[in-house]
Amino acid sequence: MAVIEVTDLRKKYGDLTVLDGVSFSVEEGEVFGILGPNGAGKTTTVECMEGLRRADSGSIRVLGHDPVKDMSGLREVIGVQLQQTQLPENLKVWEALDLYASFYAAPRDWRELLAEWGLADKRDARFGKLSGGQRQRLFIALALVGNPRVAFLDELTTGLDPQARRTTWELVKRIRASGVTVVLVSHYMDEVEELCDRVAVISQGRVVAVDTPSGLVGGKQRMRFTLMGGDHTALADLDGVPGVTGVSRNGDAMVVTGWGDFAAAVTAYLARHHVVVGELRIDRRTLEDAFTALTGRSFDS
Repeated sequence: MAVIEVTDLRKKYGDLTVLDGVSFSVEEGEVFGILGPNGAGKTTTVECMEGLRRADSGSIRVLGHDPVKDMSGLREVIGVQLQQTQLPENLKVWEALDLYASFYAAPRDWRELLAEWGLADKRDARFGKLSGGQRQRLFIALALVGNPRVAFLDELTTGLDPQARRTTWELVKRIRASGVTVVLVSHYMDEVEELCDRVAVISQGRVVAVDTPSGLVGGKQRMRFTLMGGDHTALADLDGVPGVTGVSRNGDAMVVTGWGDFAAAVTAYLARHHVVVGELRIDRRTLEDAFTALTGRSFDS
């Protein structure tokens, strides 16, 4: 069941088109990623869904609520972690949670959240004294204190070291496991592959694809090796091996492309025909490769 429906969303700032007909839906219980480079329109899309920004045209429904017409109802069912979030340096962790809990009619017990997100020993710590990872855990707890059905997490791990990023990923998995639908905005390929059930790729204000990460990548792979010896006449029939889609040869250098478990079939075929090879490697298509193919530009351009 779709808990979020975005249809033909459009937004301009002067002559600059930021959103140009964005449409997608988010299913209940999934982690839905919004992927794209800086300036693609990701944050604007999410801010329209959260009711923080008004689109010029199009429609949005979040759990049946129109973010513009029913902001009060929407606030009771969503949690938000903004891309840029800041709290007063001297505000204590428990004070922040207590304050945010007061905004909701039926909030979570913030004391439970302290323990759940590993902040119990930081209860009386001031915000300015928290590490980057501790701040992110606090921001997640603040997003969940209202007991939401949908949580929006925008560029959650930007600026964190690798270990803190991995820890934060585990927290996102815990959010999903608790039954909360997650909308995750990111420009990190590995993050999207690790966390997301489906992802919308946005480029220059348009959705260019919606699929699972593996669906975007596809099953196509490339196998490279060097011919070392044996009878090479069998290579003429290599394109008939199950899963193989292409064979090219340049001297002793071979490149074989294919789908699924073709590499094992090719290796077995070469062994049966006593073809000796070396420098064997398999190149798997990446999400970044898929992004470049979809948008016609590299991810960081």
